[in-house]
Amino acid sequence: MPTLHTGPVTVTVPATSANLGPGYDALGLALGLRDTVTAEAVDGPDEVQVTGEGSGEVPLDGTHLVLRSMRQAFDAMDCDAPGIRLSCANVIPHGRGLGSSSAAIVAGVCAARGLVGGGSLLIDDDALFALAADVEGHPDNVAPAFYGGFTVAYAVGGRFRATTAAVDPRVAAVAFVPPDPVRTEVARGLLPDAVPHADAAANAGRAALLVAALGQRPELLLDATEDRLHQDYREPAMPATLALVRSLRADGHAAFVSGAGPTVLVLTDRSTQESVASRVPGGWAVHQLAVGAPGAAVEVG
Repeated sequence: MPTLHTGPVTVTVPATSANLGPGYDALGLALGLRDTVTAEAVDGPDEVQVTGEGSGEVPLDGTHLVLRSMRQAFDAMDCDAPGIRLSCANVIPHGRGLGSSSAAIVAGVCAARGLVGGGSLLIDDDALFALAADVEGHPDNVAPAFYGGFTVAYAVGGRFRATTAAVDPRVAAVAFVPPDPVRTEVARGLLPDAVPHADAAANAGRAALLVAALGQRPELLLDATEDRLHQDYREPAMPATLALVRSLRADGHAAFVSGAGPTVLVLTDRSTQESVASRVPGGWAVHQLAVGAPGAAVEVG
């Protein structure tokens, strides 16, 4: 039976943006906001403390997403789950399309592995990522949260996988975060069961172009972030979001719905980041962010 470390394990995980316009359920980008989770095995029941985003809203018992993810990782390592003292310092907005649930899941599985002696020998990075993606149900946010950078996620034989791609150092991001959340289930529920072949083909081309644009041709980002597959269908749940996307794109900015929304993300040049940020609507928050941030980082105390 694996042994447990007696000290705390601290995990930091980045915010992420998925889809990036055309790369539905495949492309993801790590951003420069990070949640911090500290976990320690204890004799006794679970203890959960949450500060920052989600405080007073998320459960403080065994149903907390970080704890549930830890339990699944313990099971994968054939380790009896101990009581956990958990502290979460959250800065990633919840329900806004910036990967807060993926960050929690990745933090949980990484913390569990960090608490188990020889955990990386029991479950390697690729298997731990696949477990996290299974918990989330789709890999697009989990991949950049886990690996960092710009990621392309896919499935082979029912198992989620991901690889990283280059990010041009000139690229930065601006996130416009509206005051009200939209549940991912609601946003996904608006999508049709089938789309025109021409729209699917257009998105495939734009997603391929986006890999090149983010890696070495940022002047192509406006064209590369065009979407015909999912954003317009989601407008009933987030009309202000789509209005802002269209306004920014009409002025030449590579704007799109971040993940399932309702945040609007703009990929821009570092030199124009501040001027883009000035377009923030009243009542919305704005973040000027680095892109291609490092993935989950684990420190064993």
